[in-house]
Amino acid sequence: MELNPTKIIVLLGGCTKVANLVGVSVAAVSMWQKSNIPQDKLVMLAAMIENKTMGAVTRKTMFPKNYHLIWPELK
Repeated sequence: MELNPTKIIVLLGGCTKVANLVGVSVAAVSMWQKSNIPQDKLVMLAAMIENKTMGAVTRKTMFPKNYHLIWPELK
């Protein structure tokens, strides 16, 4: 399963919900749909994405080079 920023935002409940989850404005999240979700915010959302996709998208696949540094329990 491949997710782009818009699909991630919809999956997690929309711009307002994502904005509240990561502590930014709704306008910022809306702009991510045209650009990209900043890495630090994506790290904050990664476990939720993994849960919502029922493991089809994992933290390991989202961050293959450094997942073990962020989530040592996945090593």
